[in-house]
Amino acid sequence: MTPKQATALLRAAGDPAKAAEMHRYHKVDRPYLGVANPQIDAFVKEWRAATDLDTRLALAHGLWKGNTHEGRIAAAKLLTQARIRPDDQGAWGLITSWVPDFDAWAIADHASIAGQKRLVADPSRLDTVETWTTSDHMWTRRAALVMTLPWTKQNHPKPDELATRDRILGWAASYVTDHDWFIQKAIAWWLRELSKHDPARVRAFLEKYADAMKPFAAKEAGRKLP
Repeated sequence: MTPKQATALLRAAGDPAKAAEMHRYHKVDRPYLGVANPQIDAFVKEWRAATDLDTRLALAHGLWKGNTHEGRIAAAKLLTQARIRPDDQGAWGLITSWVPDFDAWAIADHASIAGQKRLVADPSRLDTVETWTTSDHMWTRRAALVMTLPWTKQNHPKPDELATRDRILGWAASYVTDHDWFIQKAIAWWLRELSKHDPARVRAFLEKYADAMKPFAAKEAGRKLP
């Protein structure tokens, strides 16, 4: 399977009317093929089963470079798995190379989900993610919160996980005066997810920073507080 062959399969499965609708919805000027996510999932499952890691990395790289909406979604899905054997460094390197290209939430979120798996596999990579928090590129700053969402979900976090949670809350605190909608939404998303497992930390954050946040984001952040 080559990127050209994979793109041809996606194109053949597409719907021009749906492609036009997707273009209007996502508001980013790139080719849309009109392929639904379940169809992309089916292709990716087939491609993953039929390729070794090196071929899969090359396929993901080529699909991303092809710049179709569905190709980039498929590239991210190809690398979304808990364990990558024998070595996931190539996958992590590829995912991080995509971050400066982020320009739309759907593609950024799918790639960030792939990145979440690699961060959980090796939390030392958070040192790289921390450098994104001062980037001039809004989507890179946003990715620092979206990729670290797994640290909102532990019910019984270990001391190192609590330290990581506080570290990322520090990143979120540095964002509160950035009133870009996507940044505010990412702060709210991180806090809302954390509130289901650690409401005390979310209350403390909002008590300190809610006035500096956009009202919609502060409200959303606290929406799941008990």
